[in-house]
Amino acid sequence: MTELHVGILGCGPIAQFAHFESCVKARNARLHAICDAAPDLLERMRATYQPGHAFADYDEMLADPALDAVIIATSDAFHVPAALRALEAGKHVLCEKPIGVTVEEGEALAAAVRASGRILQVGHMKRFDPALEAARDFVRDEMGQIIALKAWYCDSTHRYTNTDAVQPKPILSAQARRPAGDPKADKRQYYMLAHGSHLVDTARFMCGEITAVTARLLERAGMWCWFVETEFANGALGHLDLTVAVRMDWHEGFQMYGEHGSILAKTFNPWYFRSSEVQIFHEKDATTRMPLAADGHFFRRQLEGFADTILQGAPMRGAGVEDGIASIRAMVAIASSVRQGGARVALADVTGAV
Repeated sequence: MTELHVGILGCGPIAQFAHFESCVKARNARLHAICDAAPDLLERMRATYQPGHAFADYDEMLADPALDAVIIATSDAFHVPAALRALEAGKHVLCEKPIGVTVEEGEALAAAVRASGRILQVGHMKRFDPALEAARDFVRDEMGQIIALKAWYCDSTHRYTNTDAVQPKPILSAQARRPAGDPKADKRQYYMLAHGSHLVDTARFMCGEITAVTARLLERAGMWCWFVETEFANGALGHLDLTVAVRMDWHEGFQMYGEHGSILAKTFNPWYFRSSEVQIFHEKDATTRMPLAADGHFFRRQLEGFADTILQGAPMRGAGVEDGIASIRAMVAIASSVRQGGARVALADVTGAV
């Protein structure tokens, strides 16, 4: 095969902003099918993106023998159940982050992935930011011993003023399927799952496994600010700052200090589709390199990497199911440390929900 035939479950905003266009533009994937329980939304997206098939029933889409893989673009609560059904049907899975909301469901999904022999990739699309890939390559190949990582992810009060100017207005439906209750009502959990999952995965992508955390949370003036001291398996020091929402522009990036150089990275709001600005300092000749990284469509690059792994057996460049579980564990540990007044919590000891 030269093209991966992809079906998208969920026609809501994240599919409209990221996944439909990625399937249409990808060099090695095709939008084979879409699926949504809301008939009006399904018909609008079918007319706009012209997939080969449109399904109101997920199991019917999974029964299509020409379908190779699914992108799960639903609410967080539906991620694991939808992924399990796809694996049982013999389909590969690209699932939006976070992979799940509890440690136990993440581990159950990992067991299903191993039993299925299929590929499951978690939608941590920042791993496909080419400037961050260049930074990671420097860390892996040239930096030597890592001393410290400081990373921050700070959403802005002006986020939607900025993004509404560049994004099309999403098409919504009153008939859309929603999880029980209001997932956004618990701000601590919602902000951690929506934003903290990115921060944790970036830290792991750059600096390796997180083994323990010590976290504090301040809620003041309509802001939520987590400061998290992290312990990495390689012995490096770490500090993570998750703040929602800062009174300034979107503020995201990291600094790394190593034996043979350092990195300073500034990451932009993802909906600008602009690669990070990265400065890589080489101690050996006292020079700084700044990769251009002109291709900033990390969602499309993510799908292409997923397809390369399936079609060509290429190494997985994205986050696998074990990375997804590690992110859940880190977020659960952060929440547990906050509840315990800043106690040290080892990731290996945590269970339950974020």
